[in-house]
Amino acid sequence: MARRIFVRKPLSLIQAQADQGEHGLQRSLDGMNLLLLGIGGIIGAGIFVLTGQAAAQYAGPAIAISFIVSGIACTFAALCYAELAAMIPISGSAYTYAYATLGQLMAWIIGWDLVLEYLFGASTVAVGWSGYVSSFLRDFGLEIPAALSQAPFSHSSTDGWSATGAIINLPAMIIVGLCTALLYVGIRESAKLNNIIVVVKLTVLGLFLVFGAMHVIPENWSPFIPENTGTVGHFGVSGILRGAGVIFFAYIGFDSVSALAQETKNPQRDMPIGIIGSLCACTVLYILVSLVLTGVVKYDQLNVADPIAVAVNQAGDGLRWLRPFIKVGAIAGLSSVVLVLLMAQPRILFSMARDRLLPPGMAAVHPRYKTPHILTLGTGALSALIAGLFPIGVLGELVSIGTLLAFVIVCLGVLVLRLKEPAAHRPFKAPYIYPVAILGALSALLQMAMLPGETWLRLIVWMGLGLAIYFSYGIRKASVHG
Repeated sequence: MARRIFVRKPLSLIQAQADQGEHGLQRSLDGMNLLLLGIGGIIGAGIFVLTGQAAAQYAGPAIAISFIVSGIACTFAALCYAELAAMIPISGSAYTYAYATLGQLMAWIIGWDLVLEYLFGASTVAVGWSGYVSSFLRDFGLEIPAALSQAPFSHSSTDGWSATGAIINLPAMIIVGLCTALLYVGIRESAKLNNIIVVVKLTVLGLFLVFGAMHVIPENWSPFIPENTGTVGHFGVSGILRGAGVIFFAYIGFDSVSALAQETKNPQRDMPIGIIGSLCACTVLYILVSLVLTGVVKYDQLNVADPIAVAVNQAGDGLRWLRPFIKVGAIAGLSSVVLVLLMAQPRILFSMARDRLLPPGMAAVHPRYKTPHILTLGTGALSALIAGLFPIGVLGELVSIGTLLAFVIVCLGVLVLRLKEPAAHRPFKAPYIYPVAILGALSALLQMAMLPGETWLRLIVWMGLGLAIYFSYGIRKASVHG
């Protein structure tokens, strides 16, 4: 049995399953769908919240450079994801890649880890969505009681866990429920709604860029890199690097596109377009928004939950009309992130169940809608419960460490596959793969090292639970033949 943990699923078998269209998922997505799904999954809390906070606390106007640094680090991982997604066009994302390159145990570890990224990620963004919706309704005199719009538990690094007096975060649960219902009905319908949402939030951000640029005060950019305060990470060059680590959360989402390979018409061509294209587009947008934001408002005034709305107010009557649109854009943006993450999660578990690492009945496909309906409902219900009960800070840190671990394994997986199967057909080849993959893995490990010790402890506990399931069930039942 010990030898089974190292067994790899043959690449030829995975490709044959993809070519035969096995297991009933419908191929209905094209390159534009994937590009917009990637953008929909990326643009959310990062641009609408973290940009201002990172500028105020760490980098000043040089937060634009932080976005470049973090974007480059993500590009290394994106190139590796693109090569594997085009080469192994089947649902499962990093789980499937690990099974083909690093063996069954590592595949289980990454599959279990992706639950942290997608399931907890959807819950995290749903909590942010609840905050924006509550604020938006408040502008019209509609108040959601705190008992029904906040988590019943809070957590701080000094005081630990405590009760807030709230009952449940109902709006967060509602948005998860709505997205789950849509995903149950079909991937094509979900993609169409995402396309509309992406257009809305890009339009709002475009309006902010165009009209905000007219109110930029160049003196607000001076000094562009504020002098370090004497503490590492607080302005100066170290502040730019710390800011890059903090706003890394803003880039989470592009990798979820790879989980949709089995529902893409031409994954060999379209996967790289969706993964790399969405990351590049969002990086450019992030840089421009951060420059306008710190140009309209002095960076030390941006440590707020709604920095773009603050910039709109600061600009005066000439831009204040944009405030409700900014909130609508934020709500739309967060909605699409929840949708994309909930879209990716069942497909990871679908692949694991198909390989019998989980009960195979979980991999059932709806006869009419051609969606993994059992897993869609199950993960949606669990995500809604998590969103209703837990605070955003704890959830966000878990999502970051789960994502970074996935990046490490994918980058290493590309190297292993290049060495073990150099002659395999690669529709897309990442350039300069050795420095790209090594730098991708190292940059992810470095950002993991910067996360709090409590986050590492939770990761260890989560992985311990996953390994217990694997050794009690998965290793005995698994089949590399699907």
